[in-house]
Amino acid sequence: MKISTKGRYALRMMLDLAKSKGEKPISIKEIAERQHISDKYLEQIISVLNKAGYVKSVRGPQGGYMLLKNPEDYTVGMILRLIEGNLAPVECLEFEENTCPRREECVTLKVWEKINDAVKDVVDNITLEDLIQWGNDMSDHYSI
Repeated sequence: MKISTKGRYALRMMLDLAKSKGEKPISIKEIAERQHISDKYLEQIISVLNKAGYVKSVRGPQGGYMLLKNPEDYTVGMILRLIEGNLAPVECLEFEENTCPRREECVTLKVWEKINDAVKDVVDNITLEDLIQWGNDMSDHYSI
């Protein structure tokens, strides 16, 4: 599994919004400048996040985007799955039921299941709040 640029940027954008603590809407331009990412690219990503109900749009001259929930309510897994789709390492583990005709005799299935479980354990147990805290532990000027 390899996380795309779009997935990484979505996580950085959500973390940037989380750091503002919902005090005021943040414009795409501000995020783009802080993150050194094209504002056009971020507009594509924010559209997906907005449709999913992860952020809300505030219109007007002081408008921008804000998280709809608290940072501790968003996991890395939620964000990455929204942008990347399923994070399973192989096709046969993409759905709850493995319908692969080889599943009964597939020796390597155990490997893929262990990788899948490990990835889920990591991404589903780290929140935006955790990332903020980790950054604060590193320094006052950490990079996202």
